Amino acid sequence: MTEPKDRAQPPRSSPEEPWPVRTVAYKIADWIGRLGDVWVEGQVTQLSARPGTKVAFLTLRDPSADLSMSLTAPVGLVREGQLTEGSRVVVHGKPNYYAARGTISLRVDEIRAIGIGELLARIERLRKLLAAEGLFDARRKRRPPFLPNKIGLVTGRASAAERDVLTNAQARWPAARFRVINVAVQGPSAVPEVVRALGELEADPEVDVIVLARGGGSVEDLLPFSDEALCRAVSALRTPLLSAIGHEPDTPLVDHVADVRCSTPTDAGKRVVPDVAEETERLRQARDRARRALRGWVDRERKLLDALRTRPALADPHGPLERRAEEVQRLRDRALRAVRNRLDAEGAGLAATSARLTTLGPAATLARGYAVVQLVSSEGTEGVLRSVADAPEGARLRVRVADGAVHAVVEGGGGGGAQSGS
Repeated sequence: MTEPKDRAQPPRSSPEEPWPVRTVAYKIADWIGRLGDVWVEGQVTQLSARPGTKVAFLTLRDPSADLSMSLTAPVGLVREGQLTEGSRVVVHGKPNYYAARGTISLRVDEIRAIGIGELLARIERLRKLLAAEGLFDARRKRRPPFLPNKIGLVTGRASAAERDVLTNAQARWPAARFRVINVAVQGPSAVPEVVRALGELEADPEVDVIVLARGGGSVEDLLPFSDEALCRAVSALRTPLLSAIGHEPDTPLVDHVADVRCSTPTDAGKRVVPDVAEETERLRQARDRARRALRGWVDRERKLLDALRTRPALADPHGPLERRAEEVQRLRDRALRAVRNRLDAEGAGLAATSARLTTLGPAATLARGYAVVQLVSSEGTEGVLRSVADAPEGARLRVRVADGAVHAVVEGGGGGGAQSGS
């Protein structure tokens, strides 16, 4: 739809010369009309094809985002394709702007349903892409905690998967705590809701591990869990995630990205927490092993002590000391005798030497009647008189006897007598 030439407006608007609504609507319609035809892929979420009408109204939703688009198509085209809500389709059409209502829709002239083979081929291509980027690498997978503080559970509302996880986990560990977020697990809104729930649990500091669970279903039902946006959201989590989607043969791509793949929701309930009975038995066994080990150690040490007690040194601990004391006493007595003998011998020798010195000394000679005559000089010095020639008349003498000394003066020289002075 384009604006008639006689209604053309200036190329620019201003507060003084604003455009009317119809001008803006015409310009938008003209711009959208120039977009041309396009091919669009999505999932049918709403379908209205009333009997007696020629136009069917559909809503096409993006499986990976919370976005949708309105479609109009001939009723015969919809009936030929046998479309139902939830079908994955590729449509060809041209965008159209309805100026009267201010809405945009895609006028469809061809609809192609996407078959199972095509869906599986797309999943395989995405699997190779994610594997090449390292999202499946075992080195980036984290080990879930042995006993989580709180378990986040993302699953369908009142589903068998939720019941299986809760029942089995609480049967194994009755004190297990859960934070359950119910989401759509199939259909076009599944991926956005699951991604939003994972973000909420990731932001919860009490949640130590997340379980993503869904029961079995067809390939189409499990398609959201092979979505690229969901796989990348799981790979970006810092909290370990257990994937429990479908049954054992079902392997959506999120199973490869998750840190732990569980075959079923029941298996997830058993693996997310330990078994209290098994752990109690392990503790009992560990206590028994510790008790046996301690008893064995005590027995070995007791036997060692008994062996030590039987040794002579420990059987009579005072005997060696007493024998050593007696030996020390004998050595002491011997040393005392040796010292005394040496002292006696040295004392006798000293006495003999003293006696000889006394006998040979001048005092003994004086005691026998001898005297020592000394010449006293005028300066007061004394010298032994050895010859009468050394004592002229008038010389002063000092005569030393055994009990003292007397002084004398020489009265005659050359053998004359001497007069005692005092």
